[in-house]
Amino acid sequence: MSISPAREPGGLQGPQSPYGSPSPHWTPAPPTPTPTNPFAIASLVVSILCCVPGVGLVLGVVALVQIRKRGQRGLAAAVIGSTLSGIALATTVLLLTTGATGWIWRHVKDGVRESANLSLARGDCFDTDAGRLKDAVFGVRVVPCAGAHEGEVFGTFTLADGPYPGEKAVRDAAERCVDQRHFYAMDDWAVPGDVAAADLSPSRETWAFGDRTVTCVFSSVTEHGTLTGSLRADRTTLNAHQIAFLDAARTLDDAMDTAPDAVEVEDDLPGHKTWARRVSTALADGAHALRAHTWPATARAPLAALTVRMDKARAHWDQAARAGDADAFYVPYDAGLTLIEPLAVVPARKALKLATVPPDPGTLDGGTADGGAEV
Repeated sequence: MSISPAREPGGLQGPQSPYGSPSPHWTPAPPTPTPTNPFAIASLVVSILCCVPGVGLVLGVVALVQIRKRGQRGLAAAVIGSTLSGIALATTVLLLTTGATGWIWRHVKDGVRESANLSLARGDCFDTDAGRLKDAVFGVRVVPCAGAHEGEVFGTFTLADGPYPGEKAVRDAAERCVDQRHFYAMDDWAVPGDVAAADLSPSRETWAFGDRTVTCVFSSVTEHGTLTGSLRADRTTLNAHQIAFLDAARTLDDAMDTAPDAVEVEDDLPGHKTWARRVSTALADGAHALRAHTWPATARAPLAALTVRMDKARAHWDQAARAGDADAFYVPYDAGLTLIEPLAVVPARKALKLATVPPDPGTLDGGTADGGAEV
């Protein structure tokens, strides 16, 4: 049971001992604390959080009036909150009346646009802060191509201005990177098997700041994989003999890439015959281009042998193009395909000092590495 202090005339006193002195176990009640004005706290918080300019100033003035009338605490908070809010309000008015907001916004847009476009040019090698190309790319740094790096730019192009066209439209437009790849790395045999093409495209957010650039890049398809050395093999790095050979090879490769979707000839004989006609024409054009070029002495014999094989192959593909049924197609098709197999061109490539190890066929489809990344 607790004992409440007795109330005596003249004030509150504790329980008395037999000798008339206060009990040693009694503690006087503490004085009631002075409350802090809530408007003072609100003024300080609002001003620090940079909410609507002026709100903290109004709350601070209300707090100062109440503190003076009620003797509450919070004077420092009210003064600081009012001051910060007043400064913010004055700054806002100054920016609006001088037109500085437009100037600042333009520079913000320029900065974001420059960052979004990555400031990368054809031939640049780069790393990212994330350590690998992902769905979003930030912190791109240009680095020397001679050392290890995450990506190499092989082309850029600009999308048409206007409202954001949507993610699918941007992805479809980025397919142009496939063509640019062959102009930058003309020799597919020189591209390592773990390297694929990708693109860095505008996102909805960066589009609002003026980003319209699609950046086409080579990157490794392995986790945290890197590239070493430049993959550039174009008209700025190759000699005239190498270019002449690769141009002829590209003519044939482009025709071979137009094979029908139906794998079995029986499922689309007309389509396969049309394809065989295109390959036959490409072989004739390629052989003519190779014969028309003046080759160095060390390359004449292997190039002459190659053109003879191409002539024989053309005759077989031409026969396949005139086949009456699937069985009649397969025989000349198999013979013509054998004559232009990759190993048949190795001697000519060796003489021209080009790559001599055929690539994995799966790396020659011109596709991208796991789609593209947005910036």
